Amino acid sequence: MSAITRDQVAHLARLSRLALADDELDHFAAQLDQIVGAVARVAEVAADDIPPSSHALPLTNVFRPDDVRPGLTPEAALSGAPAVEDDRFRVPRILGEEE
Repeated sequence: MSAITRDQVAHLARLSRLALADDELDHFAAQLDQIVGAVARVAEVAADDIPPSSHALPLTNVFRPDDVRPGLTPEAALSGAPAVEDDRFRVPRILGEEE
């Protein structure tokens, strides 16, 4: 018996505003059923005596010292810009906001 039904996939598609054909509903129902089954198998294996982990091997972060270094001057940073205004990059307006 499939855990995910065709009607559930159709409901999810409506919520997601996706238009799915009838054959796609069947196809995705089978795929989602396999995913749910795989997650269920992982849940069966998980034991209380095994600590949760995100990696198979322990990892440690390697940090470098946070040294202050000289950066670009505004003139150098803006030297290749196609348009500059008030020491900033000038870009086209995209949202139609009022000034």
